[in-house]
Amino acid sequence: MNRIFGSGKPKAPPPNLTDCIGTVDSRTESTEKKIGKLDVELAKYKDQMKKMRDGPSKNMVKQKAMRVLKQKRMYEGQKDNLMQQSFNMEQANYTISTLKDTKTTVDAMKTGLKEMKKAYKHVDINKIENLQDDLEDMMEDANEIQETLGRSYGTPDIDEADLEAELDALGDEFLMDDDSSYLDEASTAPNIPEGVPGDKSTNRDGVLVDEFGLPQIPAT
Repeated sequence: MNRIFGSGKPKAPPPNLTDCIGTVDSRTESTEKKIGKLDVELAKYKDQMKKMRDGPSKNMVKQKAMRVLKQKRMYEGQKDNLMQQSFNMEQANYTISTLKDTKTTVDAMKTGLKEMKKAYKHVDINKIENLQDDLEDMMEDANEIQETLGRSYGTPDIDEADLEAELDALGDEFLMDDDSSYLDEASTAPNIPEGVPGDKSTNRDGVLVDEFGLPQIPAT
């Protein structure tokens, strides 16, 4: 069948804004170069006209300059038109890119919402509240157990007045313990005998003492 009717040509891809912008920008640059060449030619004619006297020759040069200036104006109009086209396409391209990004963002949000709904199906708020209540009850039971274990028992009932009287008495005993008068009595007690029992030659501060360290009584 292809031999009889031939095969169709493949379709060209649709135009791309980015490629179109590049093409228009290239044309704009080419037009700017042409305008630059015409500026150089105009400057040459103007310089010639300054050196020439009025007459047919000067008028001929002036006509050439007018023709070049007319071409320059035409190219400048084309340049402005191309720049406006490029600007419009860039704005359209920016808008398309923004819309694509927005669509991607919205799609991502939709996917996230589906995942959230799917996960929320596995969450029961009533079960969570019951769990919280159970935890609170367990904490109260644990505190009650601790208080029970720390309860004192087997302690006889004692009158508060008796306890206060005993506490006051303890204060008096503490004051008595602070009395150091007994130390003064100890300092005035006689010294320990230093001599050897039976040694009558023992003396203390020039006074003869007996074997017990007591002053000897002179014999009568």
